[in-house]
Amino acid sequence: MLKTALKPRWIAGLVFAIVISGVFVLLSQWQFGRSTQPEAPVSSGTEDTKPLVKVLQPGEFFHGSVADQMVTAKGSYDPDKQVLVPGRLHDGATGFWVVSAFSVQDAPVLSGVGATPRTWIPVARGWVADAAKAAAPPSGTIELTGRLLPSEAPLPGIAPEPGRATAVSVAELINAWEVSSYPGFVAATSEMAAGTDVSAAAVNGNLKPLNIGPQPPAQQVNWLNLFYSVEWIVFAGFALFIWWRMVKDDYRRDLEDELDDEHDEHGAHREGAAEPPHAGPHPGSSETPSPTEQKVQP
Repeated sequence: MLKTALKPRWIAGLVFAIVISGVFVLLSQWQFGRSTQPEAPVSSGTEDTKPLVKVLQPGEFFHGSVADQMVTAKGSYDPDKQVLVPGRLHDGATGFWVVSAFSVQDAPVLSGVGATPRTWIPVARGWVADAAKAAAPPSGTIELTGRLLPSEAPLPGIAPEPGRATAVSVAELINAWEVSSYPGFVAATSEMAAGTDVSAAAVNGNLKPLNIGPQPPAQQVNWLNLFYSVEWIVFAGFALFIWWRMVKDDYRRDLEDELDDEHDEHGAHREGAAEPPHAGPHPGSSETPSPTEQKVQP
């Protein structure tokens, strides 16, 4: 069959089939890329800074619609309420998030057992490589600006050391600080004290800014485009199969022609062998002409 496939016309046919298959593969890649396009981002205005007291209420569930919202709040830090969250990355290095309790002015006051006269919110102020270099939060009235994020889940089975937390978990922090809190936390981008920005982004020190941006839009799978992608792959394989099938048919025709030629030669040989020999007088025998055939001698 290899001899048949090496015929010039089938070599040309193979090149053509490979070109067609390549085009089908490219179409498959294009359809696959379209099947995993991100959702069109909804214009929710998360980058427009809004007052925290109008975006989220303490004691309520954290709604996904307010996640990543840039918020502003006025209040003050309590230097005794600060923890370090280990295992956080910054430019490839592992260190700590510095999280401080921020008392929010004009925030609703919760009631009930364990409620405190003021309402607080955890603020991730920045990142440090060395826990010993985590400075206390700025004092006085602070105008805070940052990104509102949902509470993290605490790590199970781990009892944090004093001054440490397993995650920026509101449930874990309110037990350590014994305060009423919002159901989320703020990643600080600006901390204005008496008109001066004292945040990690403005002060070049050991505390590095977090620079947390909005979450990318979720990706959706377009199953129709994914089906088309698989379909083009099938077409590419089918083009090569058609070439192979045609070569195989040509090879079978060549075998049939060879068998027919052999059959014709064998039949001619048998006919030649079956033809009777020429009859002549038997040696040693004499033929006597019949009386009618005898001629009279003069």
